[in-house]
Amino acid sequence: MEVALRDSTPEDLEWLVELRAVVLRDDLTRLGVFDETRVRQRLRDAFQPQLTRVVVVDGRDVGSITVRVEDDVRWVEHFYLAPDIHGRGVGSTVLRAVLDEPHDGPTRLNVLVGSPPVDSTNDTASCSTPTTASTSS
Repeated sequence: MEVALRDSTPEDLEWLVELRAVVLRDDLTRLGVFDETRVRQRLRDAFQPQLTRVVVVDGRDVGSITVRVEDDVRWVEHFYLAPDIHGRGVGSTVLRAVLDEPHDGPTRLNVLVGSPPVDSTNDTASCSTPTTASTSS
């Protein structure tokens, strides 16, 4: 299995919006805050193609990860993977690749409040003080 990252383009937005809705639906529904429109609009409002990379597995676009630097903090966010590739080590591979990129300062992982814990295969030891986002969709 070949895992790669490519730069995103503005044309990636709509399929990433749909991927986000699929990936977050169960957790947001469980938390009682899933909204079909809002879950999509939040990514439309936040999408920055110059900061987002598309996860590619065996030539197929299957996810995204956004990395932005604010002050000296590297934020890892909008990390979504298609459900059919979960459990295959893709998330770990992508997160490790991003964490291995040079950066002076702390790294924070932005996750949904109430999400299941990060799988133990995801070594987040390099992230200082993982943080959480709001529970709104």
